[in-house]
Amino acid sequence: MNRLSQSLRSGKLQLFVSLPANDAKLAEAAVREGADGLKVHLNVAHRASGNSFGPLDSYRETFAAIRSLFQGPLGVVPGGSAADVSREEIAALPEAGFDFYSIYAWHLPTFMLKAQGLARTFAIDDKFDLRLLEAAGAFGIDALEASVVPGTEYGSPLTLADLLKYRWLAENSGLPVIVPTQRKVVPEDIPHLIDCGVKALLVGAVSIGATEESIARAVSSFREAIDKAGGEGSHEC
Repeated sequence: MNRLSQSLRSGKLQLFVSLPANDAKLAEAAVREGADGLKVHLNVAHRASGNSFGPLDSYRETFAAIRSLFQGPLGVVPGGSAADVSREEIAALPEAGFDFYSIYAWHLPTFMLKAQGLARTFAIDDKFDLRLLEAAGAFGIDALEASVVPGTEYGSPLTLADLLKYRWLAENSGLPVIVPTQRKVVPEDIPHLIDCGVKALLVGAVSIGATEESIARAVSSFREAIDKAGGEGSHEC
């Protein structure tokens, strides 16, 4: 079974880290403090971290080093638009150690739906027509990234309105839901996310910063909160 699928079926909230840079030292800090999975980026300018990422060939040694650090799921955002996604790079991802891709639905070219050896996840934003989600299973989609916070609100506190959206998606999308930290999610929010039926929390620059020290400190705090909460909830927000 694909590592991502196995992870999301574990019955416990998974702690994934979206690295603010393709850097093995940052990955090591995250894994050391208890990250279950990691995500990196290619061919994209990343809003939350402020970084720009280049093609696969620029990072092959780095990705090999990251893959050697742990046995959990390793994912990649392969591009910032459909035009940025390379068929050759997608075909090369499994051999490079990747388990899944993650990309906005309108950036996902159709050839990626036939990619071999990769779990398929896609993201939606706050403007996405949620009625379309019920059709996602027919395309072999493995998980949904709920990137539903408007860009102008990045870094603000998590609210009840957010929890309502996450719970609705968990109950109605038919897919495991991954929540990225577009809000400044804090460890105290963990029980609420668990009770909403979220399968993975994807912590990124907004909540963990961009240095080895800040990532280690934040991941350790989230790990402790998840373990304390037990990882499984009552689905009562």
